[in-house]
Amino acid sequence: MAHETALLLYTAIAVAGLVFLIVRLKVSAFVALIIASIFVGLAAGMKPAALMKAFQDGVGGVLGSIAVIIGLGTILGKMLAESGGAEVISSRLIALFGTQRLPWAFMIIALIVGLPVFFGVGLVLLVPVLYAVATQHRLPLLRLGLPMVAGLSAAHGFIPPHPGPLAAIELLHADLGKTILYSLPVALISAIFAGPLFIRFFRDEQLAVSGELAVQTSSPFQTKPSFAVTLTVILLPIVLMTGTTFADTALPKDHPIRGALVLIGHPITALLIGVLFAWLTIGRAFGRANILKFSEDSLGPVAVIILVIGAGAGFSRVLIESGVGKAVAGLATQWNLPVLPMGFVLASVIRVATGSATVAITTCAGLIKPIADAQPGTNIELLVLAMGAGSLILSHVNDGGFWLVKGYLNLSVPHALRTWTVLETILALIGFACVLLLDIAF
Repeated sequence: MAHETALLLYTAIAVAGLVFLIVRLKVSAFVALIIASIFVGLAAGMKPAALMKAFQDGVGGVLGSIAVIIGLGTILGKMLAESGGAEVISSRLIALFGTQRLPWAFMIIALIVGLPVFFGVGLVLLVPVLYAVATQHRLPLLRLGLPMVAGLSAAHGFIPPHPGPLAAIELLHADLGKTILYSLPVALISAIFAGPLFIRFFRDEQLAVSGELAVQTSSPFQTKPSFAVTLTVILLPIVLMTGTTFADTALPKDHPIRGALVLIGHPITALLIGVLFAWLTIGRAFGRANILKFSEDSLGPVAVIILVIGAGAGFSRVLIESGVGKAVAGLATQWNLPVLPMGFVLASVIRVATGSATVAITTCAGLIKPIADAQPGTNIELLVLAMGAGSLILSHVNDGGFWLVKGYLNLSVPHALRTWTVLETILALIGFACVLLLDIAF
């Protein structure tokens, strides 16, 4: 128990030191995360070789997929911006919803887009439209950006087939259909509270950001693509990724079509197809030389984002390998709580300690299964959602998603803690409250 307590103390010191280095001493977040990782690993007694391997594995595991996704998504966003396609979509959104309801529009759109795609993919797909609408209508970026990330995060945390809920369903042998049925209203209500309602507590100047945006929004070309073509460019990767979801859930493993759907629906392949389609359609207006220039120019601004996300993932892996996750789980399982609150609390503390929503919900599912089995009448599907809610809480500096949102929404670390971290906590608490109400009702 003393060792577990010491691990938690080391983690708290590392997180506090990380914030101090970034905010007070103005150390690069990339460098600060490496320093924090080494401190935790050595303090926890990890061998230097194992420590550095854990950090490298964390960086490689995340950047192996997300770096390519961010790169392709950024190229796609640049094409939308330079061609004027993002402006076309933004004009249609403003005409359809009106200025006052735009936060609701972005929350709903993000929730729908987030159903088949990962959080980071949805973010890079929607960011060009977000920038265009905010710029065109002179709105603070976060007035639309926070509802957008609320919708994406709610889908990621609650709704299968996202990896966390799906893993918990498999481990606990929950019913997929029932879980989806319960998850839709939980995700919607949580996103409403964490998005359009949450931003009402901020003044416009508190929602403004400074500095250059990751994707430019104005187009120098007079001829803009049609709304239909632009919408197809945005939706094509999403539709392809939905095909993979269909293949995984509806087709047997030996079905001849399954392999093709899985290939073209993988996020990397789907975004690659989207980029090629954008080059052939909206890119024809400015020629091959400009397509090459825009594609290469778009990658520079996101290099820092990619490196910081990788370092954050390395920090998270060191926390896990050093035993912090097990220490938290060991302490939490000793609490005498009913199974639904236990699932929420256990997932919450693992999430805060390790920074990974997927690790939180999958670790929690394995630990809580015998407890749930010992309590007849437990609604397993709602238990999955309770753990999903806990896995979203208090996103902070050890979470790769924190740095992704910080980078794309142009936030400082304190600003991200005041907005994104609070937003995630609202999602978690409102989601868990909805789970308890559903448990009473059913």
